[in-house]
Amino acid sequence: MIEFRHLRTLLALRDTGSLVEAAERVHLTQSALSHQLKDLEERLGCPLFLRKTRPVQFTRAGQRLLGLAEQVLPQIRNAERDIARMAGGEQGRLHMAIECHSCFQWLMPTIDHFRDHWPEVEVDIPAGQHFDPLPALAREQLDLVITADPQPLPRIHYEPLFRYESLLAVARQHALADKRYVTPNDLVDQILITYPVEHSKLDIFSRFLEPAGVHPRETRTAELTMMMMQLVASERGVCALPNWALTEYLERDYVRACSLGSEGVWGTLYAAVRLDQMNQVWMSDFLRTARETSFSVLNGIRPAG
Repeated sequence: MIEFRHLRTLLALRDTGSLVEAAERVHLTQSALSHQLKDLEERLGCPLFLRKTRPVQFTRAGQRLLGLAEQVLPQIRNAERDIARMAGGEQGRLHMAIECHSCFQWLMPTIDHFRDHWPEVEVDIPAGQHFDPLPALAREQLDLVITADPQPLPRIHYEPLFRYESLLAVARQHALADKRYVTPNDLVDQILITYPVEHSKLDIFSRFLEPAGVHPRETRTAELTMMMMQLVASERGVCALPNWALTEYLERDYVRACSLGSEGVWGTLYAAVRLDQMNQVWMSDFLRTARETSFSVLNGIRPAG
């Protein structure tokens, strides 16, 4: 009567707070998800949640199944890992690089969780790299690269993790602070603060300013997100960051944020992996853990197609 897919759906509904976002999370249409839940409620003979509430409010029966999901699904996942070890897929090397300055917020919990379950896999993020990560991956110097800028390389697979929106952060008293979105021309007279990477790797340049033939008045760089936020809050410039990286600063009303254009600029974060590594059980588990951890700790992201 109750299947694993039902439990995963209910957790997605609780975590996202809406049918639309829950459907995206479990890769169903909203209609298919609604049908699945209605069918389960008919089997059980009682409603599991209250319709037209946001966030979704669960009935006592729904809360009971949520408790079951929290107990059962982790045990299933652990059993899958144990069986993979029994099949001889324990050992390996996972050396990675991150082309994303703000990714540590979700990557470190992912690595911690992965190490707990795969202690035999050597995990490392080599410091002081003096090479391009993606070519190094192809040369087998690395085993995984987190990137939002996939390049066509032989034998490299790009596994989508999630979608994110780039937002423009401005000071609370800034002239753009009350705008829902900005246009490229709004940045003509602005100082744009970025991470110290090539402009071609930054969404605000490659997908917003350059297609419009617009350049900011000046650019400057900062290594740390915290430093960028201090500069923005003191009206010494504006910056574009992934929505998840701005969450804590927006919640504290430290800065304000605007979308880039009326439709927003959405990108996809990928894990680049060599094709011959994709059949490693521990690699598959790392990718799955990365995706699950991202959705549990980040706000505003969406499932990748």
